[in-house]
Amino acid sequence: MSGTLRPAVIRQYFDLTKPRVVALIVFTALVGMLLAIDGLPTAEETRRGLLGFLGIWLAASSAAAINQLLDARIDAKMARTSWRPIVAGQITPRQALAFALVLGALSMLVLVLWVNTITALLTFASLIGYAVVYTVFLKRATPQNIVIGGIAGAAPPLLGWASITGMQGEWDWSHALLLVLIIFVWTPPHFWALAIFRREDYRKAMVPMLPVTHGVQYTRWQILFYTVLLVVVTVLPFAAGMSGWFYLGGALVLGAMFIWHAWKLMDPPDELYAMKVFSYSIVYLMALFAFLLVDHWLLPWLQPAAPIEFQKVG
Repeated sequence: MSGTLRPAVIRQYFDLTKPRVVALIVFTALVGMLLAIDGLPTAEETRRGLLGFLGIWLAASSAAAINQLLDARIDAKMARTSWRPIVAGQITPRQALAFALVLGALSMLVLVLWVNTITALLTFASLIGYAVVYTVFLKRATPQNIVIGGIAGAAPPLLGWASITGMQGEWDWSHALLLVLIIFVWTPPHFWALAIFRREDYRKAMVPMLPVTHGVQYTRWQILFYTVLLVVVTVLPFAAGMSGWFYLGGALVLGAMFIWHAWKLMDPPDELYAMKVFSYSIVYLMALFAFLLVDHWLLPWLQPAAPIEFQKVG
């Protein structure tokens, strides 16, 4: 009997870590790592990158588990989250807390001992920012919760960058902060699209999300405004010399499609269209960061070698 229960228990703890959300987080952290490396990674960069990836993944999973623990009362009132392990009684709050603390401790251990201290500190600050500051205070206090709390969720590219450069005394993180800015501006239109569709859930749970406090039409205008701002911000890596024309072209095409979706959301064909915008926003961010990665890593290898110049003798 225990043999049949074991996979189910593992799955419940896995669900406690919000695996799909965490996958997007660690992907952006991985891109931050790879963009911090010029040329092929050294053995030390590879080792530190792998361990940094592990540490950031553990911390993000710990933060997700703490979020579910603290949000259990709200989750129970929302159709989208009523199946979660704590709400469903599959995992007790004490078990969830122990699991989250173990993940967090392992994360800090890995980052401090085998990556670098600055990455550990930044990762811990991000964990507390999301799991405590956003979940306990901002989410319940203001309709701007996503905007203010978005900095914690936007940090992963900086964490990945710091895991590679933190031990080298290279504290110029201007390019990494551009990645943080992109995710920071992306978060409101991404999450408010979901909030429009789930506004009745948030109303029942008494969470002051923007569509509940200011109405759907106002939220649609805010999504459009932030989407236009996002497209402007995504040009900055090109303007700063961080990326080339390939990235710029991809960013503008992706951005134009996002603006089109946001504009169509102003007068949507049906109630489900907000979820289409939400789904596109996820594809958008992954594709945007993939364009950055290809521009930085693959394209230089495809450039023809410079011709050899022969000097005349005599």
